[in-house]
Amino acid sequence: MADAPASLSGQDVGSFAYLTIKDRIPLILTKAIDTLHRHKSEFFEKHGEEGIEAEKKAISLLSKLRNELQTDKPIIPLVENYVDTDIWNQYLEYQQSLLRESDRTPSWFYSPWLYVECYMYRRIHEAIIQSPPINDFDVFKESKDQNFFESQEPGITLCTHLQKFRSTIEDLDANQLKTEFFHLLQISLWGNKCDLSLSGGESSSQKTNLINSLEDLEPFILVNDMEHLWSLLSKCKETREKVPIVRVDIVLDNSGFELLTDLVLADFLLSTNLATEIHFYGKCIPWFVSDTTIRDFNWLIEQVRHYDHKWVSKCGVDWENYIKMGRWVYHDHMFWTLPHEYAAMSQVAPDLYAELQKACLILFKGDLNYRKLTGDRKWAFTVPFHQALSGFHPAPLCSLRTLKAEIQVGLQPGQGEQLAASDPNWLITGKYGVIQFDGPL
Repeated sequence: MADAPASLSGQDVGSFAYLTIKDRIPLILTKAIDTLHRHKSEFFEKHGEEGIEAEKKAISLLSKLRNELQTDKPIIPLVENYVDTDIWNQYLEYQQSLLRESDRTPSWFYSPWLYVECYMYRRIHEAIIQSPPINDFDVFKESKDQNFFESQEPGITLCTHLQKFRSTIEDLDANQLKTEFFHLLQISLWGNKCDLSLSGGESSSQKTNLINSLEDLEPFILVNDMEHLWSLLSKCKETREKVPIVRVDIVLDNSGFELLTDLVLADFLLSTNLATEIHFYGKCIPWFVSDTTIRDFNWLIEQVRHYDHKWVSKCGVDWENYIKMGRWVYHDHMFWTLPHEYAAMSQVAPDLYAELQKACLILFKGDLNYRKLTGDRKWAFTVPFHQALSGFHPAPLCSLRTLKAEIQVGLQPGQGEQLAASDPNWLITGKYGVIQFDGPL
C-alpha cells in the first residue's frame, strides 16, 4: 500500500466528500431524528412510558452526533458493547496512529471520507441499540419500502419480461441468451441509480421502463466488460461435469427496485444454467439508508409473491422455492459494515474471504462496494482496476456501479478529462456507469 495515493477526504473543500459531510450526512441524521419522532405514539402503544423515554434517548444521541459532525469534533470510540465494537475502536486507534506526526486527531473533515461516512451509520446504529425497548427499530425502513412501492410499474414490466423469457428459453440459441444476459446485466447496473443515501433519503424510485431505455443508456457505460462475464460463465457452464457447482456471488447494494433487478438477474442465471447456485450478501444492520438487510431481502420476496399480478407473483413463488432448495443463499457478515477497504478482508475477516473464494464470479453492486474495492483513494483515472484492488482477489469479480463518488479507475487515456470538459459533475450524479471486470481474460 506504500505507493497508494491519499484517501478521499472532507478536508478537500468543495469536493463531493466535503459536501457529503457538510450537507448530505446532517440531512440524513435530521431525517432519522424526524422518523423517530413520528413513531412516538407507536412506541408508546407498544411499550408505554418506556417507549417514550427510549425515543427521547435515541433522539438525544443522534442530535449529539449531528452536533459533533457539524462542528468537526474528534471521532470518539464506540461505547455500546456490540459484536464489532472492538474492531471499530481498534480502527480508530489505527487512524490516530496515522496522524500522530501531524499533531491532529481523527475528525469528521480530517479523516478518510470512507471511514467517517461508515462511522456515522455505525453511530446511528449505536444510538438505537442504546435505547431499548426500541433497539431493533430501523430508521430507514419506511424510505426503503416506499422506494419499492413507488417503482411498481417498472417492477411489473421486469417480472413479466423475465417470465416471458423463461417460457421461450428452450427455443433460444447461445446468441439470444447472450443478448438477454447483457440486457439484464445493464438493468441491474442502472437499477443502482435508486440510491437513497445519494438523495439524502428523498425518493429515488425508478419511474421508467428500463428495458426500453437500454439502447439510449449504453453510451453512458464507461467501462463495459460484459463480454468477459459471458465468456467466463460460458466456460464455467462447459466444465460442469468436472465442477458440478457453478456459484455466482452477488454483494448487494440497495434494497427496493435495485434489489428486484438483482433477483431477476439471479433468476436468469439459474434458468439458463449459467449458475447452479447464487449467494447473496447483505448488511447485518441498517446501512447507508437503503442498503439491503435480511429483513429487506425477505420482505421484498414476500411482497412480490403476494402481488396481484400473475407474472410478478410467479417470480415471488419461484424465488421462495430457490431459497427452500438452497439454490439461493443469503449471508450477512459484520465485515460489510466495517470501515475497512476490501484489501484488508483476508486479514480482518478470513472466513468471509474463504467463502468468496468458492465463487466462479463475484458481482459487487453499487458505489460503496466500488469505493471499498479501490480503497476510496485519489487514483488516476487510467490506473488499472486490478492495481486499485491492492491485492483483493478472492475470485474473478466485477463491479456494476453507477458513479456517485469522485473515484473511477480503468479508463482510457484522456477519457476522464474529456468527460469532465463536457460534464463537470460526471463522477457524482449516477448518470454514468461501469461494468468493470477483474479476472482471467
